[in-house]
Amino acid sequence: RRPFYSQSTTHSNHSTNTMKFTMTSAPVLVLLAASTGESFLLSPSVAAASRSISALPATIEKITSSSLVPPKSIDDMMKTSETADLYDLNVQKTYGRYPLTIRNGKGCKLYTTDGKEYLDCVAGIATCALGHANDYLTNAIVQQMNSVHHVSNLYLIPSQAALAHWLCDNSVAEKVFFCNSGAEANEAAIKCARRHASNRGITKPVIITAKDSFHGRTLAALTATAQPKYHKGFGYDGQMVQGFKYITYNSVDELRAAVQEVQESGQGLAAIMMEALQGEGGIIAGDVEFFRTIREICDETGALMMCDEVQVGMGRSGRLWGYENLGVEPDIFTSAKALGGGVPIGAMMARGDAANVFGPGDHASTYGGNPLACSAGLAV
Repeated sequence: RRPFYSQSTTHSNHSTNTMKFTMTSAPVLVLLAASTGESFLLSPSVAAASRSISALPATIEKITSSSLVPPKSIDDMMKTSETADLYDLNVQKTYGRYPLTIRNGKGCKLYTTDGKEYLDCVAGIATCALGHANDYLTNAIVQQMNSVHHVSNLYLIPSQAALAHWLCDNSVAEKVFFCNSGAEANEAAIKCARRHASNRGITKPVIITAKDSFHGRTLAALTATAQPKYHKGFGYDGQMVQGFKYITYNSVDELRAAVQEVQESGQGLAAIMMEALQGEGGIIAGDVEFFRTIREICDETGALMMCDEVQVGMGRSGRLWGYENLGVEPDIFTSAKALGGGVPIGAMMARGDAANVFGPGDHASTYGGNPLACSAGLAV
């Protein structure tokens, strides 16, 4: 539990510091490290929680004097093959990595520890929109780090407000939810669609997505990703997260048939979620008629039109947003990757009713929209 508390400090002399915490929820005892000789008076409630903790200094000394192993020197690792050895020893094998150790980068070039130069066509997987070691982005990050790099969303963050304003000014969005990645942005979109459907009285919400799509690695986003190879081993009794239906990308006939099936089955159409351009599916551009049909169906049914712009957005299609090439305005669209130029950030942007679905406590992110990430986003 996370009790809220107020703190008052009294000084009886130079060697004793008594701190009193008044909590507003059930009693929780919290011990705070202090210099030797200090004692703590913790409340509320029972007398057992209001006593001097004489053993605390000895405990602190034991912890701080323990033999922790220091981290490796990165500079030294650059001079040896130790990096590859440590990957084999300590890093989970979730990637098939090339045997290249990157030393540094500049612009569109990457340099390895063996002295070779590479043209970086991957760009951190569609992420480093300004290239490597960009002066403007670097200065923005350094300036923010020298000020304050992270505070929680319990407070007002100027760079977050400014980035949200810029995103809304340059899109159809009215409000923004910030997170840390594309998968998180799409999870937020999925949750928003389900809550929006619930508000319309739908208890069996269905989201239609496309085969060969890619929406992320978290469980619901992975389910929205209609590629069986990614689902293997992550289901329950052969099923992933319920409430998703798949069609062929750009097929108007399959789209209409799927919507009819949802309506006739006693379920409800919550959203239609598509990439404006399929990346992993083979660089397949969205068809104008297909996306206009999605817009018409969503207008008729009250469902949300959602565009995954995580990879194609931020200018990669020649327009700032991929949907701008298709003559439609989505209710929700998502962004990440190039939004921060390599600094982790994600965003779920919404307009109309979708912009007001979430209230306090409905969704959250500890790091989402922090000063560092949003300053990077503003620089990009």
